[in-house]
Amino acid sequence: MKKVELLAPAGDMEKLKIAYLYGADAVYCAGKSFGLRANAQNFTLEELKQAVKYAHRRHKRLYVTVNILFHEKELENLDAYLKALDKIFVDAIIASDILVIKRAKELGLKLEVHVSTQASILNSEAGLFYKSLGVTRLVLAREASLEDIRKIKEKTHLELECFIHGAMCTSFSGRCIMSNYCTLRDANRGGCAQICRWTFKNKSEKEIFSMTPKDLNLIEYIKELISIGVNSFKVEGRMRGIYYIATVINVYHTILDKISENTLSEGEIKYYLDILNRCANRDSTPQFVNGLPTEEEQYFLGRQELSNQDFLGLVLDYNEKNKMATIEHRNYFKKGDIVEFFGPHLEATTYEIGDIFDEDGHVLTISNHPKKIIKLKIDVKLEKYDMMRIKMFDKQDYL
Repeated sequence: MKKVELLAPAGDMEKLKIAYLYGADAVYCAGKSFGLRANAQNFTLEELKQAVKYAHRRHKRLYVTVNILFHEKELENLDAYLKALDKIFVDAIIASDILVIKRAKELGLKLEVHVSTQASILNSEAGLFYKSLGVTRLVLAREASLEDIRKIKEKTHLELECFIHGAMCTSFSGRCIMSNYCTLRDANRGGCAQICRWTFKNKSEKEIFSMTPKDLNLIEYIKELISIGVNSFKVEGRMRGIYYIATVINVYHTILDKISENTLSEGEIKYYLDILNRCANRDSTPQFVNGLPTEEEQYFLGRQELSNQDFLGLVLDYNEKNKMATIEHRNYFKKGDIVEFFGPHLEATTYEIGDIFDEDGHVLTISNHPKKIIKLKIDVKLEKYDMMRIKMFDKQDYL
């Protein structure tokens, strides 16, 4: 079976490193200009250069988004920026404006050009048009059905990239103007205020409603998408934290490995689905993959998005001699709590919190200071960047 790329988001260098470490084959990110996540930290050109080196040393790939819709005032700096990305050996740019695709080819750049999901490609004729411009990959609209994807692959023979997990847009991705209308922040230029996540009152102010879709989750359709010929599975979330990225990428990386080995069971799919649904603050569904969503795929009344407190700590070091783990605290835990550790090379491992030590060796009964350095004695060998979380599910219950 041909290996399928697992593509992760990264809003800064720490997230990029976590994504690669937890199993991503490629990462997409943005520079300080021309990207659609202006509120992410994003990368300077020098940081992008370092990110490319970091990726290529690990035989990974790096893509940079240049996917805003351009006004006249941005044109002056575009060529210089594209040349700079090519010079530092970025593997590909992700573009939605035909101008960017055209200029990348006219400049004779070596980097690939991928068409952004902002172009809302849902049919093979659109795909063939972009193919005529010289693109090598189509990032399909999140609204594409399995049949759409199959036909586009059959008729274009281009690489296809599909979102498999993450937030959805109330409108077609890239075609929403609610943010512009309500806040004067342009969604098509990196300033989306996510109006669809807001709650509203009706005229009587007795009922609160919203118009937001649930998140996308295609875990149950991975095998079918592979058989169709999808080349890259994309996870949304450049604004998400390292715990979310680590959890989601780790799950999908494991699933892809098990599919290639033909060892993935239905029970494991349910187990991983529960983990994915737990690590975000919205429910997830397959959305458009089998047709138009219903009211079950949306939030209208009584929606809650509770902050996830499952991420308890990040492992900074492990001393094998005295079996002591050094951990950076993230959320409250106490002695006696049942937690679990997981990591790139560690399956979820249950652990009962014993004595908690501060950096000076004093014994604590609780840990409740974000970023505080604490130590735990644990027999399981841990590695830097493993993570500790609330014990969620027992895999054995699913098998």
